[in-house]
Amino acid sequence: MSKGILLISTVSSEEDAEKIARHLVEGRFAACVNIVPKITSFYFWQGKLQKDSELLLLIKTTKDMEETLINEVKRIHPYQTPEVLSFDVENGLEEYINWMEANVSHESRGK
Repeated sequence: MSKGILLISTVSSEEDAEKIARHLVEGRFAACVNIVPKITSFYFWQGKLQKDSELLLLIKTTKDMEETLINEVKRIHPYQTPEVLSFDVENGLEEYINWMEANVSHESRGK
């Protein structure tokens, strides 16, 4: 059974990264969001190879918040088709997992 979720997403600006991070943590959808600057992404979009400078969001939450968090990221993300990938956290420092669970509100579900 998964103890938590690590969700990743990318954005094109520091402003968007901070807006999403602040919204998710203040709304108790996520316990923590790390912003990793200066990544380079290569991908095809609308039939053309793209190369963009982006920021990576590492979003930590609980397993039962996964679907709500994915929907919330999709709702507030500026991209037409945002990267939203979720990974189960099977193991980790128990104290951190407990802290994470204590900082995600189950009342945020269904917002």
